[in-house]
Amino acid sequence: MAKQVETGKAFEYALLNAFYERLSILTKVEIVISQPYVNARDCFDKFNNVEQDKYRLNASAAVNFLIDIEPRLSNDINDQDILQLEIVSDKEGQSGDVRDVLAIRSLQKWEIGVSAKNNHKAVKHSRLSNSINFGQKWLGITCSQEYFNEIKPIFDYLDGLKKQSKSTKKWSSLGDYPTTIYLPVLIAFKKEIERMVLEHGNIVAEKLVQYLIGNKDFYKVIKGKNSVEIQAYNIQGSLNQSFNNIRPKGKINRLKLPTRLIEIVFAEDKINTLIISLNEGWQISFRIHNASSRIEPSLKFDINLISSPSTLFTNHILHTS
Repeated sequence: MAKQVETGKAFEYALLNAFYERLSILTKVEIVISQPYVNARDCFDKFNNVEQDKYRLNASAAVNFLIDIEPRLSNDINDQDILQLEIVSDKEGQSGDVRDVLAIRSLQKWEIGVSAKNNHKAVKHSRLSNSINFGQKWLGITCSQEYFNEIKPIFDYLDGLKKQSKSTKKWSSLGDYPTTIYLPVLIAFKKEIERMVLEHGNIVAEKLVQYLIGNKDFYKVIKGKNSVEIQAYNIQGSLNQSFNNIRPKGKINRLKLPTRLIEIVFAEDKINTLIISLNEGWQISFRIHNASSRIEPSLKFDINLISSPSTLFTNHILHTS
């Protein structure tokens, strides 16, 4: 996990640097030197020259494409219209802003953000525990007492094992823990989502997707092994704007949020994964797992988009050897 964090931060730095190098010859640009920026730079510096060059190549390809579809990146009103480049603190992600790199023009009251991903497409890594009211945190709808009554014995059991062993007991000592731990927690989670739909209706579907993909429009740049993929999450319509009479070189449609949850089922032959299907083409997998080899009284979701609307702009822009 630590390695994944390092590679992600290194890619954030490479993207910011690519923006700076490409745009500083076209407009006034400044980098906001902050702790997140320093952290990302330090992660980038840990890689050897060959790896750094791969990051630069992928970042450069992504930035060239973004400049074509976001004219405000390279066009200013006057000399005071400075483009600021900034790496965002991880804390922002907890409040629903999943963007990692920001390009800001204060004078134009405009900004775009990029979520940088290295070799993975996960949208969230949320947790469940006795103390986490996931409904309130995700949807603004508080979880029922019934839900907490169902999960409490399971997490209390795990907490007791952790304390008795002074945090040394491992999950592997529990035998078939996917059946005894994961399955009942997922059943309680499934029932709670279904209860929320019954009580609150269609808003649950919309709020769930908004929580997962973030509350601000953004581009997701995914650095794969042999390609770079760009996705545009244009929910509010703030992406792909013209600058005066300069139009983007491609059109990005607004993204439709779901209005209805269709079903929640277990993935075929998997007792640790739920599939939530919604209208407008959204389908999401929730795989639950233990984040550490040692027992702790919480579980973690690996949440992925299985499918998304046809209106989600996606472009593969580079294939490297």
